[in-house]
Amino acid sequence: MPVQAEQSIIKALAYFDIFNYPLTREEIYYFLDQPVAMDAVARALKQLVQDQRLFQLGNFYSLQADPALCTRRTDGNHKAAQLLKTAYRVGGFLYQFPFVRGIGISGSLSKNFADQDTDIDFFIITCRNRLWIARTLMHLFKKLTYITGHQHWYCMNYYIDEEAMCIHEQNIFTATELITLLPVCGNGTMDTFYNQNNWTVEYFPNQSIGKPSMLTTRSGWFKKALEWMLDNRLGDALDSFLMHITSRRWKKKELLKRTNTHGDLMGLETGKHFSKPNPNFFQKKVLETYATKLNQFSVHSSKF
Repeated sequence: MPVQAEQSIIKALAYFDIFNYPLTREEIYYFLDQPVAMDAVARALKQLVQDQRLFQLGNFYSLQADPALCTRRTDGNHKAAQLLKTAYRVGGFLYQFPFVRGIGISGSLSKNFADQDTDIDFFIITCRNRLWIARTLMHLFKKLTYITGHQHWYCMNYYIDEEAMCIHEQNIFTATELITLLPVCGNGTMDTFYNQNNWTVEYFPNQSIGKPSMLTTRSGWFKKALEWMLDNRLGDALDSFLMHITSRRWKKKELLKRTNTHGDLMGLETGKHFSKPNPNFFQKKVLETYATKLNQFSVHSSKF
């Protein structure tokens, strides 16, 4: 067990080392890939530090002996605490768009980190067969936010509808995103979503996904009215039409190798029941980097 505990600790630290993010002992326990008691984690950490296979930076542990990482993380946590207040408020507002059934905060902010360039990323669940109407309305609104310079508050980059609750890509990247997702609105819908994605326990057996939503899920009159008006064949046709238009536009962006403000390639994987970042871009890059780090520390894993 000690050897297995040490390997699991290194795996957890290696993943977050991709983002230069050291972890506390409690966080390491949370992200272990096997069930290990906390006292065993403490003993393994002490031995790993003595062997200089990892380094203790105050209350944090890292694969890098760089005290600046501790300062970076502390500053990032402080900024995240402030930005999360805005994120929950914006998430509550986004829930009022027609056909939206669940809202969650994702990305670096969901992991309690932010810097001067951090966007507020949202994970959105919509009504069945109305994803593309909801997405179009929300992104039309986002265009208006460029006027006030608040577009970074409205990064709605991952959509699924009630027909596709289970996440298809099941690897350490998606599992990490799921267990750190911060629910905002949609109690019943978010509960169903978590129940259908309990496969994450295979990657992180020391945790369980699902957290109580923070805001009310009461819908406004505009949302109810538009949903009633499009609860018919017209709504079906409009949703499919908007999907084809958006898919065609994003395929052109991929062919032209367009990049976002962070310099990452832009790509969208689309279907009737989902709209999500192309996993062949950022997700693939993270998984490849993670595999390289494990090889550097002679730690192997079958879970990717």
